[in-house]
Amino acid sequence: MTPRESPEQAPYVPDGAQLREFTPQAVVLGVVLSAVLAGANAYLGLFAGMTVSASIPAAVLSMALLRVTKGTILENNAVQTAASAGESLAAGAIFTLPALILLGVWREFDYLQTTLLTGFGGLLGVLFTVPLRRALVTEGPLRFPEGVATAEVLKVGHGRGDAGAGEARGGAALVLLGGVTGALFKIGESGLRLWQGVLEGARPLFGTVVYGGANLSPALLGVGYIVGLNVAAVVFAGGALNWLVAVPLLGAWQGIDAEDPVRAAWRIWSEQTRYLGVGAMIVGGLWTLASLRTTLMAGIRTGVRAYRAVTGGAVLRRTERDTPMPWVFGALVASLLPLGWVFYHVTGVLWVSALLAVVMLVSGFLFCAVAAYMAGLVGSSHNPVSGVTIATILLTSLLLLGVLGPGEAVGPAAAILVGSVVCCAAAIGGDNMQDLKAGHLLGATPYRQQFMQFLGVLAAALVLAPVLDLLLEAYGMGVATEERPRPLKAPQATLMAAVARGVFTGDLPWPIIAVGAALAVVVIVVDRTLEARQSPVRVPVLAVAVGVYLPFELSVPILLGGLVAEVARRSWRRPRAATGTTSEPVEERGAVAQRRGLLLCAGLITGEALAGIGLAIPIVASGRADVLSPWGAIEAIWPSLALMALVLFLLVRVSGAPRVGSR
Repeated sequence: MTPRESPEQAPYVPDGAQLREFTPQAVVLGVVLSAVLAGANAYLGLFAGMTVSASIPAAVLSMALLRVTKGTILENNAVQTAASAGESLAAGAIFTLPALILLGVWREFDYLQTTLLTGFGGLLGVLFTVPLRRALVTEGPLRFPEGVATAEVLKVGHGRGDAGAGEARGGAALVLLGGVTGALFKIGESGLRLWQGVLEGARPLFGTVVYGGANLSPALLGVGYIVGLNVAAVVFAGGALNWLVAVPLLGAWQGIDAEDPVRAAWRIWSEQTRYLGVGAMIVGGLWTLASLRTTLMAGIRTGVRAYRAVTGGAVLRRTERDTPMPWVFGALVASLLPLGWVFYHVTGVLWVSALLAVVMLVSGFLFCAVAAYMAGLVGSSHNPVSGVTIATILLTSLLLLGVLGPGEAVGPAAAILVGSVVCCAAAIGGDNMQDLKAGHLLGATPYRQQFMQFLGVLAAALVLAPVLDLLLEAYGMGVATEERPRPLKAPQATLMAAVARGVFTGDLPWPIIAVGAALAVVVIVVDRTLEARQSPVRVPVLAVAVGVYLPFELSVPILLGGLVAEVARRSWRRPRAATGTTSEPVEERGAVAQRRGLLLCAGLITGEALAGIGLAIPIVASGRADVLSPWGAIEAIWPSLALMALVLFLLVRVSGAPRVGSR
């Protein structure tokens, strides 16, 4: 054990134990799950503007699938490590690369460039976290909630014999049930068009407009359940500040005339108030970076000391062996060549491409470290990927503006390219630290986990371009057109394209961005006050910023999912007094029930996302958006309401406490 490591945190598998870990079956299953989850999360992020961790569902699926070969706990951990890397890389890709489509730089997702940007961006995320592992995971006091939870799930599955195997099978069945439910909703709503998926309306009031709406998607409900009430409520609060305060105020000031109220609300948000989120994200990202400067330097020093100890002849335990630092530095240098080629292919100027490579390398390491620390502090749900990416794109755009001058067409595209690599690195950095924490608790070998992370990144990078192209052709992205009236909103990419373009055209609404920045300062002060009072409720500034720039219809079901999670959690407190049981069994059963709810929600998300990708195939092949609905779209909302009620009932039954006296 390390000096700061409690006995409870000692590795589950002792250092000298010989268990299978890096095996062909683990590699194959990890690569397949990484590719599948990357496609599913790409769709979810373009649709909802948020992504969720796939570590626990991947762990449960791996236990169920590897039962035939009696897979070890370390094999299962290797599988979830690769699978979750694919999910995270998808987030980095869809937050940025669609901006190149919106800017008109790409007409489609160029396979080679997309694969190089995402693959090497993800590789940088793996490499940047190597020198930080000891400081943040082994020696640091960080919680890493998803990593700890994943380790506990794997311990339960392997530590109870037949009971553990039964829980793994039951968990896989819940993922399948959720997947079928989510897929049926998507097929009925977007494929057969038997009902509408969005309930929205607006009313003119006192010369302005008041808007309300809710997307009736089970996947969004699942997102809210997974992130929990605190995050869901903060995201909703950010949306309410924008749509219920800022939009009506600007509408009253500017007037809406005879414009359709719903269209007027969306116009004000799209053209003006969503930039409040830009200001909030920039301040939030920079604040996070400034507050972590001491930890970053400590992590670098710890990594260097470990390397010097090894080169000096010291023998490290198996559970402390990272990828050798010379390999890390060599891979970093080698990655600059293909990324520099992509930059040169777009800019056509060698020295500008070299400058972009330097900016990418420096900002990539700093923001990857920020994401890793935040993931350990408050979980992957607070990973500030959007904030650090917008900050990167804005700063890179301002730098290029000084170098290239205003009106330069290549400037916005170059800034997006740098932002895409940094975004992929930051997304992978936060996710990798969660997996390394799980591996540390289980007794995994760090360098083997890091290699599985690389394989997961590679598998996801190879499939992302065709998946994104398929979604683009079938649904469109960002902007509604006559051919694609209901595009995937791609909120982050739309915003980042607007920021990069606005710097060079000079039409960014700087006063609104400044108000958003001031709002972020207020939120930071409130959050620090809550932290000083040791309040269980927190107000993370980047979660508020996400809510501000998301369409309000997405925030409502996310809040509903968070409320269900909180109701289920509190319901497990009551049986103690009613049944006279001790607290430990109740807490244990409550943890199992919460995991069951999480797995059902993971299925809802994955099923709806994979159905959305599957529906895109006949749409693209036929060239008709209504290929599965020749009767036309049916303007009915009650089927969506009924299905949401059914999903809510199912989720409450799966994750809530049993009735008093039940077994």
